[in-house]
Amino acid sequence: MKTTTSTLITKQMTLPRLSLLALGILGLTACGGNAGSRGAMGEMGSTGETGAKGNDGAVGFAQTNFLRANNGSDNAGSLDTINQNATVYKTFTTGANEGLELDKAGNLYQAADLTDSSIRMVCGINQRMQNGMYSSAYDRELLGSNTGLANPKGIAIAHEAGYLFVANFNGTQISVFGSAAAGDVAPIAVTTLAVKPWDLVYDEANDRLFIALVDGTIAVYDDYQANGFTASSADRIITPSDSTSTKISVNTHGIVYDAAGDRLVVSDVGSAADATDGAIFVISNASTADGAVTVDRSIAGPASMLGNPVDIVLTGTDLRVAEKSNDAILVFSNIFSGASGDIAPDLVTASTKPESLVEIKASAMQPDVSDTISPALIRGVAASSNSVEVTRFTSTLSAETASFDGIATIESVTFDLMGDAYATFGDGTNGGIAIANRVATSRNGETYTDARDRQITGASTQLVDPKGLDVDTENGLIFVADFGVASSAVLVYSTCASGDATPLLSLQATGAIKPWDVDYDNESDTAYVALTNGTVAVFENVTQQMMAGTTEITAETRLITPAISGVAVSAPTNLHGIDFDPVSDSLLVSDVGSAGDGTDGKLYVLPAASSASGLTDITVNIAGPSSNLGNPVDVMFDGSNLYVAEKSNSLIMRFDNVLQSAGGDIAPTWSISYSAAESVALIPNYLAK
Repeated sequence: MKTTTSTLITKQMTLPRLSLLALGILGLTACGGNAGSRGAMGEMGSTGETGAKGNDGAVGFAQTNFLRANNGSDNAGSLDTINQNATVYKTFTTGANEGLELDKAGNLYQAADLTDSSIRMVCGINQRMQNGMYSSAYDRELLGSNTGLANPKGIAIAHEAGYLFVANFNGTQISVFGSAAAGDVAPIAVTTLAVKPWDLVYDEANDRLFIALVDGTIAVYDDYQANGFTASSADRIITPSDSTSTKISVNTHGIVYDAAGDRLVVSDVGSAADATDGAIFVISNASTADGAVTVDRSIAGPASMLGNPVDIVLTGTDLRVAEKSNDAILVFSNIFSGASGDIAPDLVTASTKPESLVEIKASAMQPDVSDTISPALIRGVAASSNSVEVTRFTSTLSAETASFDGIATIESVTFDLMGDAYATFGDGTNGGIAIANRVATSRNGETYTDARDRQITGASTQLVDPKGLDVDTENGLIFVADFGVASSAVLVYSTCASGDATPLLSLQATGAIKPWDVDYDNESDTAYVALTNGTVAVFENVTQQMMAGTTEITAETRLITPAISGVAVSAPTNLHGIDFDPVSDSLLVSDVGSAGDGTDGKLYVLPAASSASGLTDITVNIAGPSSNLGNPVDVMFDGSNLYVAEKSNSLIMRFDNVLQSAGGDIAPTWSISYSAAESVALIPNYLAK
């Protein structure tokens, strides 16, 4: 898909230029006749007067982009993408108006109190279209009486652990949810405060929470997660003060933490009705500061334009301020150095009632778990059965390391780059996808809970009997092979969706052949679907068609039929697991043969997957008693080794160096017993990082 998108952009930029050039050529050549001779040169003119001195240039800021939430009478609920100089690139309607935060995959979390108090999650905000809007098909919301939300303001995310911390203003508390949660659910925990909070910042490396309170103080909770989020009081209260230990803060709002320098920057709105009494404070040694702390730097006064600085964001040493009462974005460069006093900002940009800011940081997207290309990156493997458990093992299948419980009748499981599990479930009548927060990385001995996890299920989802699935984190998409009678298709959903969400797209093989598993390749925008008649349906330009408005693709681009010496594999053949390896351009698939026979399973390697069509000779064929292959229902390739969920023989197996294997009746390199194994998923070491 990346190549396709790049090509389209190039064409759109080049063609207008060529057209303009062509028009220019036509304009020059349209007149008939020959040109006359050139006339004599005129006399040289006198020297002109010296021009006026130019204005000093503006301070140059590092190029980066931000999201700006607006909260005025005419623009509340809108969100702008701006650059370092506050030039607007794009506007999107989130329907929310308060604090902003982004997760590592580029999904937006925003607090709202326009009408109802809620937290809205907008999927892939940076990829959404100009003038786009919040959509229940793409996005989700924490909303309802059980949430306890009452005018939420600031938000912080514990990215590795998967927690969402909300400054619940009129609840006078910090509310803690799982970052995957949705709907009318109660928080995991609440931290009761003595004073209302406006904003907060979390230092995950040191498990420390800083909270800006509206009485002008900063509450600090050390070992916040370790203590279960429910400490009866703060470990420390920081009071910004002058050199005489006299309190100088009134009503703190925005707060940011510079971990490298162990420094806090906080904004103070003073009186909300006064557009002149705002301030900025810099506090050092934040991890240990306590009581009346002499600030390193304070900025306030008419030249500063600080009236109601409701939010701040730090980029290097540049501090950007959402100055609400004076309708501006202010930038103070080198915020940690310089004198205190009435300091003018280095840049002032008009902005109507800005409420919150967050920097858009480049997401270091690693390959999704089904696209991992090196066994050195694998720290473990997970498996599921038709019970309610997801179990984690070492990469050599030598020991169980963790388990997660509580998802009924699991069919298949995989993970996104945040470490959240996506597990299909169904009974042939009603199906769904359970999204369980950070199962791949940190949850052990825990069970599914609505405060952390969620489901996509209901009549509108069309899920009846879902089997294998794949997640494309970069584009925020879930591909699900539904075996059910009604759909018999691969259904595509947003990774941020919840509840009775409609699919964004369906892929149906010719003849309505039932699919069992799917692997989507982001780079080529191609979905490979294992069909239960022993063939592989290949769908190309999948998301390109979806973005063009297509909601249903009713035929594959190509159909691959596994063959031996040009002859199709004889029946019974029934493909289940499938994984595409982009490095070797191979498909690795499993064939369960007859579901009632615990001895006739096979593993195939199919070459030239990106172009193969029709009968395609297998290059590696593993089968026989020593292989223990009976019903190999799922496979996953790590770039060298193939993991197999073998259901009829209750095993998780690993065949090493499979692409170089001679095939035949060979034993797995590693294996471990696992009752009625249904699926297998890799756990790379970069998840949730």
